[in-house]
Amino acid sequence: MSRSEAASAILSLYQRHAAAFAQQRSQTLFEKSWLEKFAACLPENGRILDIGCGNGQPIAAWFIAQGFHLTGVDGAPAMLERARQTFPSARWVHQDMRQLALAQTFDGLIAWDSFFHLTQNDQRSMFARFARHSHPGSVLMFTSGPEDGIAIGQFEGEPLYHASLAPEEYRQQLAAIGFRVLEMRAEDPDCGGHTVWLAQRTAGADN
Repeated sequence: MSRSEAASAILSLYQRHAAAFAQQRSQTLFEKSWLEKFAACLPENGRILDIGCGNGQPIAAWFIAQGFHLTGVDGAPAMLERARQTFPSARWVHQDMRQLALAQTFDGLIAWDSFFHLTQNDQRSMFARFARHSHPGSVLMFTSGPEDGIAIGQFEGEPLYHASLAPEEYRQQLAAIGFRVLEMRAEDPDCGGHTVWLAQRTAGADN
């Protein structure tokens, strides 16, 4: 399978293997320190958009437990159905993040281990969508690779596509939509080696 084919197959891969993902996804909440940093920037009971939310475990579950109003978006219906069954009070939307269009803004946007499955060009296009779903003061957190490039992993014996822009380009893309980087850590050893970006939209930024 070529890289472009692997990139195109991401949603069907998660759709077909939703049960395996639910079994294998770590529930230890190793992401908690970053989730806490993100949550600390939000108003009490604020609105969060979880982009590529999967089955809602464990990240959406943590936010729901903290009293936030969560909207989860995912392009794999089988993943969303699990989220709906477990958390019926939250809002779950079937939508490919590349066509994200909810006609509202959120206090926080998170794309944890989801955004990096997009091609580099699709990632570039996402920043305009982040802008349209945010307002001054909104916080954005996402994971990426540590440097420019493409990596092909494996899930259930099938190719699993990942891509990343260079850190300098992420900073440029964020600045272009009015976001200031609050913290970035490459390959954080305290978070399973994840490269994490936390940014906030400045008061003067407009959609």
